[in-house]
Amino acid sequence: MNSSNESSQVLWKYIRQYLTVYLPRLRGRSPRTVESYRQSIAMYCQCLKETGGIRLANISFDHFTRGSVMNFLQSLRSRGCSASTCNLRLSSLKSLLKYCADEDIGLASVYEEVRRVPLMKAPKIPVRCMSQTAVKALLAQPDAKTAKGMRNRMILILLYDTGARVQELVDLRVSDLQLEAKDPFITVTGKGGRTRSVPLMDKTVAHLRGYLKRFHSQSEGKAREPLFYSMLCGTPHKLSTDAIAVIVKTYATMARKTCSEIPERVYPHLFRHYLPFPTMSSDVAQVLCSVGNFHALH
Repeated sequence: MNSSNESSQVLWKYIRQYLTVYLPRLRGRSPRTVESYRQSIAMYCQCLKETGGIRLANISFDHFTRGSVMNFLQSLRSRGCSASTCNLRLSSLKSLLKYCADEDIGLASVYEEVRRVPLMKAPKIPVRCMSQTAVKALLAQPDAKTAKGMRNRMILILLYDTGARVQELVDLRVSDLQLEAKDPFITVTGKGGRTRSVPLMDKTVAHLRGYLKRFHSQSEGKAREPLFYSMLCGTPHKLSTDAIAVIVKTYATMARKTCSEIPERVYPHLFRHYLPFPTMSSDVAQVLCSVGNFHALH
């Protein structure tokens, strides 16, 4: 770099490209992930401003050093951030500088210096699980006689049977269901736009057929509709991840009144850690058969 001013200009140009092109378009990162990276970069720049009096417009690659990054991590810790959060911020900075080094070989030394900053040792958090009894009690809460209750029950069943992430669930469309296949499955689009096929239990397929009959017509034009939706101005709009979280939390609160095995905090991701995992298939069939009036779906 010929001058600090040129270095600053190049830095901000790369940051813009990194956040608006590289992460969302080339790497396929979700808006939430991109926002997390943006926050990490903004927090680092704010730390430089607060501790070194450096104006944002003057921040350059010269300010990305091992010492300045270590000071940033210490500042986060002093504010009560956990080691895991600090590691997330550090990884974001490393990712940005790696991108910059790939764009300009002259910045490789900047990346290498920060890359050697070690991650903090974070305590292992035990994986929370739900027992079969807890899941059975939870699935029994929605009133399938009502439209909303039937929809919410289907949401819980798919979370349980497929282990889909909540974002994957809200992104599902009718066309993602392959119920007529010899072995029915659902196509889930995960992180980075990667898709995977998840087999469905026979009982789940039956519940889905009943759900589709009530909520979706079989015309070709409906294939791209969101599988789970709420009506807005007469048009179906997919549910938000927050809405799914509220649904799960509401039924967990109801189920906890009669089942002591319901965890104190229940959230969609908890369905991915069903206990016991090795016998999931048989347990799912048993639980789904006991949910509502199954034969009424036919």
